[in-house]
Amino acid sequence: MTLDILGPFPVTTKGNRYVLVLMDYFTKWPEAIPIPDQEASTVAEELVRSWISCYGVPVILHSDQGTNFNSALFTKLCKLLGILKTRTTALHPESNGMVERFNRTILNHLSLFVSRNQTD
Repeated sequence: MTLDILGPFPVTTKGNRYVLVLMDYFTKWPEAIPIPDQEASTVAEELVRSWISCYGVPVILHSDQGTNFNSALFTKLCKLLGILKTRTTALHPESNGMVERFNRTILNHLSLFVSRNQTD
């Protein structure tokens, strides 16, 4: 599976400012989860709550070079769960193209549905 973060966006009424994007490489199943910040603890908590608890532990987790994905906490989580953590090459987001394309789709949809008074 692969993951990425979109944002920052204007803060919503529920305090969210970013979108955590998760996608399975095999099935192409996407999940987009609003999160308040992009701290490693927030991302790790949502990964467990929104993906692992529903679909199980992924074999491989692919992300960009973001510090939140390469933190000690995230590395420890992957080690504890037996997940092989891989990263894109620096300055080459195309190597994570599937989630990057879905990010563009999310942004297009958000621009259609979100007005000045957006909510979650």
